[in-house]
Amino acid sequence: MAARPVVALICVADVVADDLAGHLERRGNEVRNLRTAWEAEPLLGAGGIDVVVIGDELGPADGRALLKRHGGRSGADFILICRPRDLLDKVLALELGAADAVESPLVVRELAARIGRLLARRGRQALELVVLENATVDLRSAMVMHDCGKEEQLSPGQVALLRLFVASPRKVLTRDDIIAAAPAENAEAFDRSIDSRIVRLRRKLNTASIATIRGTGYRFDPPEPASA
Repeated sequence: MAARPVVALICVADVVADDLAGHLERRGNEVRNLRTAWEAEPLLGAGGIDVVVIGDELGPADGRALLKRHGGRSGADFILICRPRDLLDKVLALELGAADAVESPLVVRELAARIGRLLARRGRQALELVVLENATVDLRSAMVMHDCGKEEQLSPGQVALLRLFVASPRKVLTRDDIIAAAPAENAEAFDRSIDSRIVRLRRKLNTASIATIRGTGYRFDPPEPASA
């Protein structure tokens, strides 16, 4: 089994680091949270780090020095968190090869999404996202991320059910289809139990995209993407 992706947080403010680490670990990543630059040197020098996030609690010059020594094509991807309105700092970081530069204060979920994209680009994380009206589902980690910021975990049976719908958009699936392809997690996989499973899944996803086709079954109608 391949080792988990590793993300290093260096001098990231505690209020951000704790939330971000939990967010990343729930998605199968390993997180190293370092409070000082001197701790980072041996870790980065040993290799094996996929993404490095440099917090704005580390001085800009020190952050850029770490980037120059340990970034580049063969090194980790770096994201630098810059102080508000410090355009020069952001530009210098990008010119030195940072993969991204974000300004504080920041939204943890957005930063986690940026890290996820870098891991996917490195072939270290396959993104399996389902975008619904009021939430985004990460099928890989079985996590529902509601637009309000709340997160919920899907059960294995709910993941299997959602995968079935996503693989068959706008196709009516009978109860027999669902029982065969996404069986219940217990022995009560009778006809009416499917209705209960659908209701619970709809409620957890806060979606109307799973339509009931009376007398036949169910159909997944993916929501239209938001217009620009």
